[in-house]
Amino acid sequence: MTTEIILVFSILLVTILLFAFEVFSVDKIAMFVIASLALTGLVEPEEAISGFSNTATITVLSLMIIALALEDNGVIASLARFLKNLHVLPLFLLLPVFMFITGGISAFINTTAVVIVFIKIISELAKRFNVSQSKLLLPISFAGILGGSCTLMGTSTNLIVNSVARDLGAERFSFFEFSFFGLIFLLVGIVVVTIASRWLPKDSKENLHDMYDLENFVTTVVINKDSNLIDKKIEDTFLYTNPEISILKLTRRKQITNAPGRYITLKANDKLLLMCDLENLAKLNEAEGLSVHKTQEKSKKGQALENDDEPESIKKQDDFGFVELLILPGSILIGKTLKQLRKQTFQSALPIAIKKRRNIRNTKERLVRKDIEQITLKPGDRLLVEIPKNEISQLYDMENVAILREHKTKPSVNTQKRMLSFVILILVIGLAASGILSILISAITGVSLLLLTKCLDLNDVYHRVNWQVIFLLAGMIPLGIAMNNTGADKWISDHLLDILSGQSHLVVIGLIFLITMLMSSVVSNNATAIIMTPIAIAVAVGLDLTMKPFILAVLFGANFSFFTPMGYQTNTLIYGMGFYKFKHFFIIGGILSLILWVLGTFMLSTLF
Repeated sequence: MTTEIILVFSILLVTILLFAFEVFSVDKIAMFVIASLALTGLVEPEEAISGFSNTATITVLSLMIIALALEDNGVIASLARFLKNLHVLPLFLLLPVFMFITGGISAFINTTAVVIVFIKIISELAKRFNVSQSKLLLPISFAGILGGSCTLMGTSTNLIVNSVARDLGAERFSFFEFSFFGLIFLLVGIVVVTIASRWLPKDSKENLHDMYDLENFVTTVVINKDSNLIDKKIEDTFLYTNPEISILKLTRRKQITNAPGRYITLKANDKLLLMCDLENLAKLNEAEGLSVHKTQEKSKKGQALENDDEPESIKKQDDFGFVELLILPGSILIGKTLKQLRKQTFQSALPIAIKKRRNIRNTKERLVRKDIEQITLKPGDRLLVEIPKNEISQLYDMENVAILREHKTKPSVNTQKRMLSFVILILVIGLAASGILSILISAITGVSLLLLTKCLDLNDVYHRVNWQVIFLLAGMIPLGIAMNNTGADKWISDHLLDILSGQSHLVVIGLIFLITMLMSSVVSNNATAIIMTPIAIAVAVGLDLTMKPFILAVLFGANFSFFTPMGYQTNTLIYGMGFYKFKHFFIIGGILSLILWVLGTFMLSTLF
């Protein structure tokens, strides 16, 4: 073993540990890899930054931009409205239907974006039609992963494997090259997860029928002196007649009334603790005479003093928007109260309401009696913030916080742009699938058409693209080059060949598949693909076998990150919502991984 190989393995080991223990964000780790490889001379300077110009990196970026345009122009929202009609199906039919649709869409649109949309749909169905969220969320995450494995543009992992393999002399994959295998995996996954869903946790029936639905936001409203609600009984106001709004508590001159009755007369400076959905919260914020997030300061004598300076957000409402944030494990917001966050006004945003995750231990009464300013944020909670529209993009820079949706006070979707966006997507898929253009050129063409038709605003895109993925790809690609330059991949393959000498093709392909799958459970699937593809190709060459089944073993193995919540971004997102424990991924995901590993090994062995 040479010094160069030892250096490559050292960098690789440190990188894996950083990924596994999440010491830094993935983009920071990627920059560490680039710097380390360049400083040690394992790659040339041009090779160190070659990941930024790699076809897979640019293709992934282009596809992300197209997905953003589809969301902005209402294409995905139109699909969501259609899917809500499926709530009439029983769970044993609804689950496989949702999984199949999720997988089908994920074959052509970014998997994470698709799963986030389905989270919104399922949350809405749970609220309106008593559909179990916990029975659907984990299955759609798994379905999104499986669906992304069906086409070349399905996931960034597929594009990376194809790019690395082509650089090492393998033939490039066509758009539907491995779709037959991917479809079988998807169908088997749907059957396995549908059967295993009986072991998923159930939603609490008490919460589902509780008038203080914990899926709604909890916020404080202050009645201003000029409000038309003053001297009116609660039953005579929209706060009572609107079924989507619940009055949990009334505070008047330090006297607290829990669940105030409808005959109570409202007074100026009354402070109401309300629970309502996002749409009604937006209406409350626009209502005259109400201050949704207006705070009151206490003097030394304990007297409540009204703040004469109205927040700029009330004065110029049209310049502000609502954004719903999902708090993920590791977020700096965890443990903070709304009062603390309002003092900090992070990222120019003003927090106005929280939504506690469904499985909180607080009972209804404990939640009602607790002041909204004292409720702390935990993983899985959602935070609604008001922020200037021109600064919403800053929220995308926050780590371990997912942007679930942006609420526009005056939503308007241009029907023409929606149709154009959908047609452009079909065109991109058609050009790539037919082979008329490469997937890179077809994706860039799609972005150009979106810009020409004004279906896309690049200034907005710059702030919304997941640059962490782009930097991850750009940083890990040079690591694969370094392994090839130093012969590290050949060193590993030679030792594997010694172990596998005399073994059947079935055992060899199964081992490559298994190693890749296990690595992807703790390391990013993209990083796993970059590390394992050169090794798999070297093993194939050493055994004088065709490369294709080995490359596909890495492709599918890297994608199939089911048995840990850290293996894939959608799993992490679902896990952070608080419905599941680690064991649900380990047991159900482990069973699915084992079945797919055995099935994939036998199917890929038929290619020899």
